[in-house]
Amino acid sequence: MRQVVGAERGRMGRVVGMSSYQIPSQSPSLEELARRQQNVVTASQLRASGVPTRVVSGHCREGGPWQRLLPRVYLLQEGEPTPEQRMWAALLYAAQNGREEGRRDGAVITGAAALALYGFSSAPRLPAVTGVEVLVPRQRRLKDAGEVRIRRTERELVARSVHGLACAPVARAVADTLREWTDAGVFDTGEVPTRQLRAVLREALAKTEPGCTLKELLAELREAGLLGEERVRAAVDELLAAERESVLGRIGDLVDEWLLPAPLAGPELRMPGGTFVAVPDLYWPAAGVAVEVDSELRCVSEGEAAWVRGGQHRMEYLGVRVVYVSGARLAAEPDAVGGELREAFLAGGTDVVELMVAGHG
Repeated sequence: MRQVVGAERGRMGRVVGMSSYQIPSQSPSLEELARRQQNVVTASQLRASGVPTRVVSGHCREGGPWQRLLPRVYLLQEGEPTPEQRMWAALLYAAQNGREEGRRDGAVITGAAALALYGFSSAPRLPAVTGVEVLVPRQRRLKDAGEVRIRRTERELVARSVHGLACAPVARAVADTLREWTDAGVFDTGEVPTRQLRAVLREALAKTEPGCTLKELLAELREAGLLGEERVRAAVDELLAAERESVLGRIGDLVDEWLLPAPLAGPELRMPGGTFVAVPDLYWPAAGVAVEVDSELRCVSEGEAAWVRGGQHRMEYLGVRVVYVSGARLAAEPDAVGGELREAFLAGGTDVVELMVAGHG
């Protein structure tokens, strides 16, 4: 049989959505598989291509042209595998058919390996990644092997294609990376400085392709139980404060552009008897109008979110007109938001109960 070597290297294409990686149900030629998977194939793929087990064993003996990278995963060439080939081996190992069941189960690369594939400058480069975390459905009977660490999940696997490899979405990959670092104690040893933690979070939001939203990132960090970790929570609070300041700054620019008077920033509103009402982001006392930006920019826990919502409901009950502004809409439609602010200011509140602004009489 002709030896298959020198498969084409995958090039970084655009990141696209895809389901978790599943070994193709059809039987492409061995040459096509080698080209598609950078010379990395599974035992079942070799068998489906008509390669006898004894031939595989012979080719993988010392000095042979092939090598076994992981259980039932082979590299059809000599020499050290490239970082990309290591990723393919990990993914194929986790996605290959079960021996008895004959099922095809999905798998996606996550954690630091996924961030490296996404091209994160704040995370270790692909050659430096020494472990590959792969997400699989919880029911899979699969063990860690070599540098592959299996992470089971009850959630539906969702993936992005990078270099043809199935990677977890950015927010999930970031959360799994931080979980990995936290469990390994690298923050305590100083192996990973906290500034790198902050840089990873900022880069996840700054990336336009693929990137993630703040809401998605917070949801994954919360799901991973990371918001209770002191260093992670501090980094998240810092990130939220910066995002919040940016949004409020853009609203301030709109206030100037639409020739509105300057509102009070973060005043504490109380009833004349001293009962606490709320702390809106911005407030025009004379008009009885408040502005509230994305709640996720100030609320990490459900308790904090409930506290903010309570204040918003009390303001509305007392007649204050509350304008809700999202950072995403502010960026996409600044003129529309500016018009809404002006319209709300001119309309004012409705039968507003007299409120006192703490520190302002």
